[in-house]
Amino acid sequence: MPIDACWPRLRARLLALALTLGGALAAAADCPPPTPTPSAAQMQAAQAGARDRGFLWRIEQGGRSSWLYGTLHVAKLEWAFPGPQVLAALSAARLVALELDPTDLDAARAALAALAPGDAGSAERLPPALARRLAHRIDAECLSHAAFDALSPTMQAITLATLVARRDGLDPAFGIDAMLAGFAHAGGRPVVALESFEQQLAALTGGRPDEAQRFVEQTLDEIDSGRARTQAARLAQAWADGDLATLESYPRWCGCMESAEERALMERLIDDRNLAMAARIDALHREGGAVFAAVGALHLSGPQGLPALLAARGYRVERVTFGR
Repeated sequence: MPIDACWPRLRARLLALALTLGGALAAAADCPPPTPTPSAAQMQAAQAGARDRGFLWRIEQGGRSSWLYGTLHVAKLEWAFPGPQVLAALSAARLVALELDPTDLDAARAALAALAPGDAGSAERLPPALARRLAHRIDAECLSHAAFDALSPTMQAITLATLVARRDGLDPAFGIDAMLAGFAHAGGRPVVALESFEQQLAALTGGRPDEAQRFVEQTLDEIDSGRARTQAARLAQAWADGDLATLESYPRWCGCMESAEERALMERLIDDRNLAMAARIDALHREGGAVFAAVGALHLSGPQGLPALLAARGYRVERVTFGR
């Protein structure tokens, strides 16, 4: 299907995502800007001006090629459309593999419903002081409490951390994963999830109620201190510039790996998940190659990154550099 034929479907998916992720914004002078509703003309202009951003590797084994692409979960409209080299790889793929399919709203709602807060004995019931702190942050981000009531405290904290970058023009409605999924669906290519929603949540909490509570507290610390916003902005700029050095030095500048507890969390979030995703990508490639595997950019750097892990599995791995 021609790319221009994808625009109406992509636009519809973007708007649905914005409504799902963003909630209702309150009217206040210090609120972040609401998620914009791009017109068809703006979508066309963004696509026409698209250039390659992010991080792309070509991997080969058994005479077949696949691709690894590092994405950004919050972005700007002008970043959302793939440039020529990314588009060529995407067009050559038989399927697109993502951490999750962000455009599968039914699956997302079902997963959230299963993880919604329970009764008074819920494993994720927060102490009153921490619950008030979480509610205050929802107010500070000008979000509707009704939109958060169906989420567990862990999911509320994750959503807040994602939305805090809106003040810098970075919005989950324009996340690169969502746009890639939209292109794949519109072009008739299957989208395969590399992991489940439940697996991602287990990585965040370690599968323990006390860890879930601690995660909420740590996430609010990151947001309230401004570190979450600073980290998101710097990582986003590194992604937009294809700055691999800044990406690889993330553990040194993020301020998020100072304690043994924080390092253990990052190991669960990145290294442990990478092992499982590398095995899944390998299996998909062996089924016929031409896999376009797109995951958060932090999964692609360092000795435990997906390029290194697949090289250890015998793949020829080569980064595709972008012209400017």
